[in-house]
Amino acid sequence: MHDLTPIAPLGGTAPREDVVGTLTLTERPDVALASVAARLGREAEVRGHLTDLLGRAPGPGEAVQGDPETGFWTGPDQWMVDAPHDTHEDLADRLEARMGEAASVTEQTDAWACLDLRGEAMEEAMARLCALDLPSMAPGTAQRTTIHHVGCFVIRRDPPDGTRIVGPRASAGSLHHAILGAMRSVA
Repeated sequence: MHDLTPIAPLGGTAPREDVVGTLTLTERPDVALASVAARLGREAEVRGHLTDLLGRAPGPGEAVQGDPETGFWTGPDQWMVDAPHDTHEDLADRLEARMGEAASVTEQTDAWACLDLRGEAMEEAMARLCALDLPSMAPGTAQRTTIHHVGCFVIRRDPPDGTRIVGPRASAGSLHHAILGAMRSVA
């Protein structure tokens, strides 16, 4: 039997947390992710399943914080759903069982890195990283953008001084470096 050790997106065996001034950047390998894409003609059915799961299906630019699942809109009739990994390691299987043939569900947990940025100067730091107007983004909104030449999702979370950046795991180191640079520039 192999003795394997899970590695977090930034390469460590434990999540990394960086504090610069009033800002905190936390690596979140404890998040399970799955994408949901409605199949042609079954869009309303999938939105109904998401409403049952999250309280409502996120529309364009929206994120919904459920309990414990959270979801955000990624494109027409497409969503990303996340939940705590400890209790939802099989999130994609659960969603597939719920959606049946109405949707294509794909495991995304190890494909993406989740980084939470919190603190008073979060909006200022994010202004240095991407073209989003974060002050106008209320908690419960999500947008796709580019950070350091990497396509990412930025989800404005509650409390309002927090945001989650979801980017490709293969670019986690580059994203981390860019975010730290922005944090230092506003500290």
